[in-house]
Amino acid sequence: MGPALLEFGNAKVNEAIEAVRRCNVIVCASPTFKATYTGLLKLFLDQIPSDGLAGITAFPVMLGAGPAHLLAPDLLLKPVLVELGAICPAVGLYLIDKSFAEDPRLDTWVARAKPLLPK
Repeated sequence: MGPALLEFGNAKVNEAIEAVRRCNVIVCASPTFKATYTGLLKLFLDQIPSDGLAGITAFPVMLGAGPAHLLAPDLLLKPVLVELGAICPAVGLYLIDKSFAEDPRLDTWVARAKPLLPK
């Protein structure tokens, strides 16, 4: 969506927001940038109305270069999702970007999160 995120009311962005709002479950993922989620994600989330994610189960996920920002999903991303009305029933997931696919914590996290999915 790139520059369209700077145009509040952009039809393409509004369509994406409505697609997210129709979901029962979302995984809100971002690389870590300056110790938090990216500005592009912020621009997108800023356009979701108050309580726009009400009733949606959300899982915050972030990737980063090192363990220094391990708490970023819970400390920075989860509060924004909750403020928008989402239900975040699991601990956020933070993985190292170069090895996330092989990290055994991913499978453990998925196994813990699965029972929390809405039925």
